[in-house]
Amino acid sequence: MTARPGPADARDGLPGPADARDGPATRLRAFAGTSVALALLVAVTATLAAAFPRAVDRYTDAGLRRAVAQALPDATTVQVQAALPRYPSVEEAEDVLRPGPLAAARAEVLAAAQAPLTPDRARSAYGVRTAETVPVTDPWLPRPTGTLPEVVLAAQQDLASHTRVTEGRLPRTTGGTATSRTTRIEAAVTADTARTLRIRVGSVIHVPTSARGPLAVRITGIVVPRDPRGAYWSVAPVLRTPALHQVPGSSPPDRYWVGGLLIAPDAGPALLGVAGLTRYWNVSPDAAALRGHDLDRLASAVAALESGPGGRRLRATVDENVDIQTRLDEVLAGQTRLRSGIDPLVLLAAVGTGALAVIVLAMAAGVAADRRRGEAALLRARGASPTGLALRLLAETAAVAVPAGALGLTAALLLLPGARTAPAVAAALAVTLFACLALPARVMAAHRTVRTDTGREDLVSARPSRRRTVAELAVLVIAAGTVVALRRQGSGGAGPVAAAPVLTGVVAALLLVRLQPLPLRALGRATARARGAVVPLSVAHAARASGFAVLPLLALLTALTTAAFGGSVLAGVTAARDRAALLAVGADGRVESTTGALPGTLPDRVRRLPGVRAVTEAGVAYEAKARLTGEPVPLAGVDPGAYARLAEHTGLGPFDAARLGRNDTSGGDAGRTLPALASPHTAEVYGTGPWDVLLPDGSTVTVRVVDVVEHTPAVVGDDFLVVDRSGLPREAARATTLLLTGDTLDGRALRAAAGGPGGDPGDPGGSGDGAGGGPGGAGDPTTGDPTTGDPTAGTAAAADDAVGVRLRGEERGRHVDSPLQSGAERLYTVAVAAGAGYAAVALLLTVLRTAPERTALLARLRTMGMTRSQGRRLLILTALPQACLAAVGGTLTGWAAVHLLAPGVDLTAVALTSPPTTGEAVLRVDPLSLAVPALTVLLLAVGVPAVHAWWAGRRGSVRELRLGDA
Repeated sequence: MTARPGPADARDGLPGPADARDGPATRLRAFAGTSVALALLVAVTATLAAAFPRAVDRYTDAGLRRAVAQALPDATTVQVQAALPRYPSVEEAEDVLRPGPLAAARAEVLAAAQAPLTPDRARSAYGVRTAETVPVTDPWLPRPTGTLPEVVLAAQQDLASHTRVTEGRLPRTTGGTATSRTTRIEAAVTADTARTLRIRVGSVIHVPTSARGPLAVRITGIVVPRDPRGAYWSVAPVLRTPALHQVPGSSPPDRYWVGGLLIAPDAGPALLGVAGLTRYWNVSPDAAALRGHDLDRLASAVAALESGPGGRRLRATVDENVDIQTRLDEVLAGQTRLRSGIDPLVLLAAVGTGALAVIVLAMAAGVAADRRRGEAALLRARGASPTGLALRLLAETAAVAVPAGALGLTAALLLLPGARTAPAVAAALAVTLFACLALPARVMAAHRTVRTDTGREDLVSARPSRRRTVAELAVLVIAAGTVVALRRQGSGGAGPVAAAPVLTGVVAALLLVRLQPLPLRALGRATARARGAVVPLSVAHAARASGFAVLPLLALLTALTTAAFGGSVLAGVTAARDRAALLAVGADGRVESTTGALPGTLPDRVRRLPGVRAVTEAGVAYEAKARLTGEPVPLAGVDPGAYARLAEHTGLGPFDAARLGRNDTSGGDAGRTLPALASPHTAEVYGTGPWDVLLPDGSTVTVRVVDVVEHTPAVVGDDFLVVDRSGLPREAARATTLLLTGDTLDGRALRAAAGGPGGDPGDPGGSGDGAGGGPGGAGDPTTGDPTTGDPTAGTAAAADDAVGVRLRGEERGRHVDSPLQSGAERLYTVAVAAGAGYAAVALLLTVLRTAPERTALLARLRTMGMTRSQGRRLLILTALPQACLAAVGGTLTGWAAVHLLAPGVDLTAVALTSPPTTGEAVLRVDPLSLAVPALTVLLLAVGVPAVHAWWAGRRGSVRELRLGDA
């Protein structure tokens, strides 16, 4: 009768005869704890792997949709237009203007749009309208400067589904079918048009024609657009909102109103003879169907419709003179440029975290193989083939890894919906396959031949083989090549450069593994004659560590390098935004008048506000000019002492206040030469010798450049002068700008104190869209100001918002403009956190691998009189050499990696909405990203052995000292 193995045999992995025939389920029950740990590791890794492509899809989709949404509809809509040609008969011309032919042509236009350009049929307007504005002479219409108002008539289809009638009814054709001989038609106007042009239900507007009497247009209804910002109304905004145009070259300005009249959809033939007519079909892209991964295909589809096969098809089926225009390709090109700067950085993070995950999974396989070394050797000795042994282990591992991988994939799909599934499945499958194959591959490599004794593999006495030396040299060459390529080509170069940070950590780990025996030997000699047994025993035990220590060190250094690089990227992004915000504002806050001097009581009101620590006054004359060239040179008059403190606090051009001060403070003396700070460009152009500056009030001051600074808080730009304002004329010395210092400035309170309406913090002077050249100009009857239609609206807004308030924090927030940027930041944050987690797992796996050995060692030493506290110190000191080596090596490697790779890494696309005017956003070393992970490794290296020693002491030593213990 064959007895089953006792507890000691099972614990040591030396199965009895019956165990050799046990199935995977029995073996999984025997190693339940290891199986659960492996399942958890695979599930988390599969979740991260599957979540990465879905997260990228989500933020690229959101970024593309945001870019399309932020662009005006007339820019993102493909506008297909065809002027009405000359037909042999009037009847033929009338037929092409009826709803049926227009709808048939629309079907051709929509069919010409190739995937992934999916038209939004509901927002894609079509119909017929007058190609030019038509003056009308009705005396009751408003005439701001006496010029006749003009109208645009449009028979836009689907009017009923895009409007809500507030008064009257929608227009319709009465008295039979509309023809070129029709003299009376009906129309509707929007509420904005009715209010601006004083139109009411029942009003009649007489539109002149070329072949018959005026066309009487009776207003039957006033409507409100259901989606006034949508493409249906915004491609031709004059149909929604009247525009105030200006006669080109008129002085004083001669302005007139242009409004839109919405006639019945089937009344298009009645417009024959009014003016030149245009048939139009707009293709508005469906925002919900836009996908970031289709960006290149989408650009190709737009190009094909605009000037490729789609355009040729429309010229063959719709009209040979059809004109197709869009600026959607410009929007897509901008998105492509943004992605080209962000994608390589994201790839760097993904490769680093992925490599770390592979190393940790390999470590987990190594722990399992080491625990089952005796079992595998026994099976081989009993005749098991390497293939059969590998298949047995593959079945056992797959029983754990496959469900765990499926669980991780499911979690990723549920946590990140609305993205592609195939890349996530592929990533999770790759993780699962690696987890399944790592253990069989490692066991097969270790047991190719039957062995009874593998010998000691002490770290100090081990000698690397020639194959290992050649492999390490190959890794070194590859790493050097990737680093050089990254520095020369940038992070957007070929794919292998993305592995540069990881390979830097790998080379450092291989170097430290070769150097590690040297300090251990020296430490062993130094402690050999030391008093007490704990220190010599700990050094000797650390020196007897096997070659398995390569993987933990590799994992720790890769994790620390990844964390340092990722943390430096995040810190560089934050620093670039802070710098850009500071350069734009000049201080923590800025209150500035755009029309003249600030009220005299405003500085005191601002000083009393909570959160304001200091207020520095400055009088900035942006219209000042150099008398020598007549070119503008902004001049700021400041109080030298307070301004020098502000410059020192912000780091923008610090200077010695004494150099700017005047010995003679009698203001307005033009014969005095004022010491001045100047920008490098100003000093280079005009020199440092005395030269004259013309002020806006007509007075002149003479300045002499005493110091050159790159930036200054009061003036933003490449040209500026800063002088003591006590030497300026009284009018020029008045404060126009307040520069505020404070960490908790309240924008609402500041705007209330300044008396401004708040507005956009990035636009202190207000802005407005005027009628200029190109789309929206006076020559285009269908466009105008998208909000008010008034080209003078910007001037009015600027006058109302004469005092602007800008805060550094608000300016910083403006640089996170795209989901691409915020998504990349989140991915880097997750990558750094995952690197830290994998580093902790690597330490835990090292503890698990050596736990039985350490437990047995403690038990034996306890029987020899060692106390529990000495046992704890022994385990801690045993773990410290490798932990200290990893911490110091990881810190140095991270520092070196950032310095080596910084020239090839540009953070501008992630950090800023537009290229900076003062250099790129570059990668810089972040001390916290170096110190915190290294200290965490040391704390874990001390804490885990201490906890293990405490736990081993509670369990006692009887089981560890049983007869037959290996």
